[in-house]
Amino acid sequence: MQSQRDYVFTFSYETYSDARARGMMRPPDRLLSTLMRADRSRRLLVANPYRWAPSAVARRVVERSIFPTSDSRRLVTPLRAVRSDPVDLDGVSRSYRNYAGTLDRESSRMGLESPSVMTTNPLVAGFGEFDWADDVTYYGRDDWLSSPARQQYWPAYKAAYQRIADQGMLVAAVSQEIIDRIAPTGNHAVVPNGVEPAEWSGAPATPPAWFDSIPGPRAVYVGTIDSRLDIDGIVTLASAKPELQIVLVGPLVDRPLLVPLRGLPNVTVRDYVGRSEVVAVLRSAELCLVAHRRTELTAAMSPLKLYEYLAAGAPVISIDLPPVRGLGDRVFLVDSVGDFADVADAALASGPATEKDRLAFVTSNSWQARHEIILGLRNGAHASPPDSNGKAPD
Repeated sequence: MQSQRDYVFTFSYETYSDARARGMMRPPDRLLSTLMRADRSRRLLVANPYRWAPSAVARRVVERSIFPTSDSRRLVTPLRAVRSDPVDLDGVSRSYRNYAGTLDRESSRMGLESPSVMTTNPLVAGFGEFDWADDVTYYGRDDWLSSPARQQYWPAYKAAYQRIADQGMLVAAVSQEIIDRIAPTGNHAVVPNGVEPAEWSGAPATPPAWFDSIPGPRAVYVGTIDSRLDIDGIVTLASAKPELQIVLVGPLVDRPLLVPLRGLPNVTVRDYVGRSEVVAVLRSAELCLVAHRRTELTAAMSPLKLYEYLAAGAPVISIDLPPVRGLGDRVFLVDSVGDFADVADAALASGPATEKDRLAFVTSNSWQARHEIILGLRNGAHASPPDSNGKAPD
């Protein structure tokens, strides 16, 4: 256990209220939850990303109303006169120097002493000036430099990665691929995603009626439905295995993407499902899918869904990418989603994990264990990818 100290935590592009709305379930949310524990941090400043001043005042009131503010916990939302980040490097540099300056002033008001800064935004890490902080850790949960949705900022991300490396900044990333792309010169660690044991222990909850009404076997994909999802591969799987019910669960970011699925009787799409429903669905699924396209972005991911699938005890079919290897023989790896049908029968035949094995996986891959590695980086902690049981080395 690390000793108490003062921390500053920053989100990337979403806010604290966004994290609360989704059940504090994404990797940055989980790290923040750990920092908010009374035994972890002495004082904590949480920073939302920049928000456009004319529209942010009312939202800031809402944010503050749901944040557990106290003498030792505070939320700040830096404001600016423009909606979006500048694209040119000079503009980015000015913007994030100002952002870090806001954090410096708020830290001083709170009486923080030589705080550790934990940020999930590469632009904050790369362009902010933090001579007032004891150390800065960049937590890379995605490779922003390969995100198609943010292509106009790729030059800024590339420059930020270089600055992170040049400054010897502490870096924790969910995959070796992200570490390789940043090439950090300071202490760094591969820290895959994890699970919250409290969510996955005990008897499974009753699945929601809409899922229970779908006949088995059911193959479930959970996650944002966007360009990462291989829709053509899903069509191939659905056509080759008409007896298999394919269930896609997650926010529909790109609805036109689903057009090829129309008319397929064995495909169900469910837009919004609450956190407890997701857990109940996965505990009842016969099979789970990591149905991504093969891209630079997906090659650098540590799919959170994969760890949750295994925590649920389901067999998994996934495309074969470096971050999903080494997680045991219940993960069936193939070259593309179009090949899922080739191993579907074998995956289904493997059945659910024994309760002993399932709980062992949950315990070995807890978020608490992951966070001890991240927060220990300043002391030289190092982690490698998990072994075949999904456990990251101590």
